Amino acid sequence: MSVANLRIVLVRPQYSGNIGAVARAMDNFGMRSLALVNPAPVHRQQAEMMAVHAREILDAMQLYPSLHAAVADCGLVIGTTCRPGLYREHAVPLRTLAPTLVAAAATNRVALVFGPEDSGLSNEDLRYCHQLLTIPTNATYTSLNLAQAVVLCCSEIFLTAQSESASLAPALAVADRQEMMYEKLKHALLRIGFLHKDNPEHIMLALRRFFGRAGLEERDVRILLGLARQIEWYAGYGWRLPDVTTDSQFVGPTPGPLTYHG
Repeated sequence: MSVANLRIVLVRPQYSGNIGAVARAMDNFGMRSLALVNPAPVHRQQAEMMAVHAREILDAMQLYPSLHAAVADCGLVIGTTCRPGLYREHAVPLRTLAPTLVAAAATNRVALVFGPEDSGLSNEDLRYCHQLLTIPTNATYTSLNLAQAVVLCCSEIFLTAQSESASLAPALAVADRQEMMYEKLKHALLRIGFLHKDNPEHIMLALRRFFGRAGLEERDVRILLGLARQIEWYAGYGWRLPDVTTDSQFVGPTPGPLTYHG
C-alpha cells in the first residue's frame, strides 16, 4: 500500500540540519510531502548537507503560517508527543497506531505532526490533532532528536504499508471542515452553559479526542453541524415555542433552522 498521501509536518523547527535529516528519512521510506510551520530561518546549505540525496524533497517542501493551514486538506492529523499531561494521556504507541494511519492514507491525505526540538507540540497545537502517538522509550530519558523521531515513525509506517493485511479506511472530512464544525459546536455549547466560558478548550479538547478516534466522515460533520445549529436555535428562541412533539394544539411547520436529510 502506498504512503504517498502522508505529509510530514514540522512545527516551528529550529535547526536546518534537522530539516535536512528529516528529508533524508522521508526519502528512505518513500515519503515526499514535507511541510514547515513557522520555521526558524532555513539555511539551505546546512539542510542539504544532511539531506544528501533527498534535495528534491527540500525543493518541494511547503511553508505555512500556522498548523491549521498546514493540515487544512488532511482527513487525519496525528500529533506526536513524549510528554505526559492531561491532554496527552490518550497518546497511543506508534506501532499500535501505524495500521490506522496507513489505512487512512490509502484514501485520505494524512498529516504526521512533530513539534519544535526544545519543547515539542504545545497544547494549542494539539487542538488541531485528531489523535496522538508516542514512541516507546526508556522511561528515564524519553526525548528523541527530531530527525530520529521522524525516521522511527517513517520506518514503522513503511513496514506496515508493506503488510498484506493493511486495510482501507473510508474517506474522511478534511481538517478544515472539521475545524469549522468544532468552532460552531463550541459556540453552541457555550450558549447553553455546557462549556466554561473562561476555559472552553478544556472540554473541547476532550471532544476533539473523542471524535478524532472515531474518524469523522463528511456526513458525520454535517450531522454535528446540524446539531450545533439546532442548539443555537433552541438557546436563542426555540425554547419559547410549544413542544410540537406533545402539544397537539400547535399548528404549523416544525420550528428550527434545519432539517437534516443526510
